[in-house]
Amino acid sequence: MLLGTSVVTTTAGALLGGLATAVVVYLLAYRRGVQGFRLIVVGIGVTAMLHALNTWLLLRAQEEVAMGAAIWGTGSLSLTSWADVVPAVAVLLVTAPLVLWASRPLRQLELGDDAAAAHGVRVEPTRLAIIGLGILLTALVTAATGPIAFVALAAPQVARRLGAGAGIPLVPSALTGAFLLLGADLLAQYVPAQPVPVGVVTVVLGGVYLLGVLVREARRA
Repeated sequence: MLLGTSVVTTTAGALLGGLATAVVVYLLAYRRGVQGFRLIVVGIGVTAMLHALNTWLLLRAQEEVAMGAAIWGTGSLSLTSWADVVPAVAVLLVTAPLVLWASRPLRQLELGDDAAAAHGVRVEPTRLAIIGLGILLTALVTAATGPIAFVALAAPQVARRLGAGAGIPLVPSALTGAFLLLGADLLAQYVPAQPVPVGVVTVVLGGVYLLGVLVREARRA
């Protein structure tokens, strides 16, 4: 947790920042609909710009505040206490039915906007509702641990390749993300000479994964 801030303040800031970023990414990626790959690429570009802004803010901040913010911004489980985790778990339990509801229209949207609309899905309102739900859950995690990158990007793809069903399975994706984070944290704690934040490990592994995705998509084009 950032120095001198409460769980509520950090969560509210993460939620507002997530909403603003999502609006920018959605508008930039929208071309008569939103395709998943374009949304990811635009999101990575906006993330890079925000990282540059964060770096500029850290350079202008006081040394103590900058060091605390830098550690939090990397993403670390070592600074997380039960006081940070319990509110996130409580909200997760409340929103779990909404997550289960979102799984059905998500499968329809995988077929494309036209096919989803033909099956009775209100494409844009449904997509925006799902994005808003994702922002809420992401903001809770970010407030507790800082932004741990690439776990949410890699976990669904890994779960789909491990499973035999069609589409992206919701529960296996969540479990895969948990195991990926646990494995990355074990690597961060025991492989280097000195423990490092888990976000450092997920960025390295996620970068390799993203490179593989880009190469595969380029070969298909």
